[in-house]
Amino acid sequence: MALQAEWNYPTAISVGAGVLRRLPEACRQLGMTKPLLVTDPGLAQQPMVPRALALCRAAGLESSVFSDIRGNPTADNVSLGMRVFRRGGFDGVIALGGGSSLDAGKTIAMMAAQSQSLSLWDAEDLGDNWTRLDARLMAPVVAIPTTAGTGSEVGRAAVITDSARRVKRILFHPQMLPARVLLDPELTLGLPAHLSAATGMDALSHNLEAYCAPGYHPMAAGIALEAMRLIKLHLPRVVANGDDLEARTQMLVASCMGATAFQRGLGAMHALAHSLGALYDKHHGLLNAILMPYVLRANRSAIEAPIGRLARYLELPEPGFDACLLWLLDLRAELGIPHTLAEIGLGREEAQRIGQMALADAAAAGNPIAFDAEQYAGLFRDALTGSL
Repeated sequence: MALQAEWNYPTAISVGAGVLRRLPEACRQLGMTKPLLVTDPGLAQQPMVPRALALCRAAGLESSVFSDIRGNPTADNVSLGMRVFRRGGFDGVIALGGGSSLDAGKTIAMMAAQSQSLSLWDAEDLGDNWTRLDARLMAPVVAIPTTAGTGSEVGRAAVITDSARRVKRILFHPQMLPARVLLDPELTLGLPAHLSAATGMDALSHNLEAYCAPGYHPMAAGIALEAMRLIKLHLPRVVANGDDLEARTQMLVASCMGATAFQRGLGAMHALAHSLGALYDKHHGLLNAILMPYVLRANRSAIEAPIGRLARYLELPEPGFDACLLWLLDLRAELGIPHTLAEIGLGREEAQRIGQMALADAAAAGNPIAFDAEQYAGLFRDALTGSL
């Protein structure tokens, strides 16, 4: 059978210390005169946000801040941002921050000018829902990540929590991809070690699941492989020394590579992490980090060969699956990642519901093995008790 595929790859990206100064130029190139800067409440109080505003205003761009966003952004957060965007007459978005700010900013830009008859969930990544939107009404986005984890700056989707149903839902449009990305490692220098660890492991989870996904996408597999090598070399350095600018740069790049690679697919890690994040409002990257070895072991029969190649590429002391699993466990311990979900306060009361939610999550479709709801519930229990 002839191979067939549809591939889409990233956008214009500027990388390096100090590239934030290119923000006004990037906005101008996209036709913005009045961008809305979308960030989270914590970052809004940090020097980088006033600096970004000052750069814009000095260049004649009238800019304001919207920061009413939770760590797992909700539909209410996004709806409020859309109202601010419309009432303020803004013509573009600067999404600055971690995954929550990037996802919320991208969604605000996508939906604010659409027909009022459309709800946010009309853009959910199901079938051809994206065709309901008028791409001509989507505002341009400049994305500036301040964590090296989600890679949302090069994604065509956003994860938004449906608080009414207590689920995370993925919104998608091919043109949701930010038109310009600024990867400035100086903006990540103040990130605490525990957040550097959790977000870095999130980047690893994207690359690892993309690499193991069964979809045909050799370019994505190659990108994921190299990104994991970068993470192996540089994530421990970042956590040990948050001022290591070279390591910070490499982690931003590896994060960006992960979100590029996962066009190939994600899997059970994310199916469970999305479900747990919606129910318990825990940090997405930390959930992926804890779940990682349990999911890897559960998929072992389907991924022995690619994991063996990964072990060789990473130059681990021994070849094969066991060496790779041991490396992951040692890395987590070095970074201070908990071994079980119980250590972050989760219990087994909703295991059956979690199994059903994970099965229904879009990420489940990319897992190398088609787990059923009971198997997902079992994986959750294993991660609670540390059963490997």
